[in-house]
Amino acid sequence: MSVSIASLNSGSNGNCYYVGDQTDGIFIDAGLSCKETEARISRLGISIRSIRAIFVSHEHTDHIKGIAVISRKYQIPVYLNQTMIYNGCVDVQKELVRRYDANQPVRIGGMEITSFPKYHDACDPHSFIVRSGTVTVGVMTDIGRACEQVVKYFNMCDAVFLEANYDEEMLSKGKYPYYLKNRIRSGRGHLSNREALDLFLNHRAPSLSHVLLSHLSKDNNCPDLVHNLFSEHAGETQVIIASRYNESQIFRIGEVKKASLETGQRTRHELAQYSLF
Repeated sequence: MSVSIASLNSGSNGNCYYVGDQTDGIFIDAGLSCKETEARISRLGISIRSIRAIFVSHEHTDHIKGIAVISRKYQIPVYLNQTMIYNGCVDVQKELVRRYDANQPVRIGGMEITSFPKYHDACDPHSFIVRSGTVTVGVMTDIGRACEQVVKYFNMCDAVFLEANYDEEMLSKGKYPYYLKNRIRSGRGHLSNREALDLFLNHRAPSLSHVLLSHLSKDNNCPDLVHNLFSEHAGETQVIIASRYNESQIFRIGEVKKASLETGQRTRHELAQYSLF
């Protein structure tokens, strides 16, 4: 059994991540317009009507922009934590609101989604892992630091959307005002390339086959720079940049080892799909 994953978009202009099995799918965040989400999921060959739930990491606009229309149009339940529900910070029809609690799995079809708190400048931000069969996928963006919870769940992942938001030198020398630079690197902002690489090198599981570097800053990062930084140390793990301009390809997690054994010749490098950015 395999799990399919894709990034519909990743960046401050909108975030939406797809995880699905053979019958059902979910979105982690929905920060694109309904029209754009429909177009991108359709180009991937996935019916938006197969989406069974939307899980919301936090209330920033680039993560929730499309939720009101998408959830209402397709009657998709939206999972929020209690703080988000209490504050009313996400526009969702009352009958479509569902609750998730930290470290308590939620079952959607054959998938089990577990949230965990993280450091970010939002009211009660969470990241997620999604399990289906023996496969675990992480969605870990908008992370101020690699705290104990992030390390714990990262170590479980066979594939992960991992934030690599900024290059420290580019941010320091860039045009952002001083207060914004400090917010980004405060420990409650975003994860730098170096911090993401440290997490990757020190805590990845032997089974980690794909890392999709996500939420890259348009002004303070460079896709080639961070791709090369990770690729130098990646070994058998495939390194993909999740674009802020278009959807990725679909990556099927859990098939690579099986396919390699069956052919006896083709390696994981040959089997992996690459996204354009």
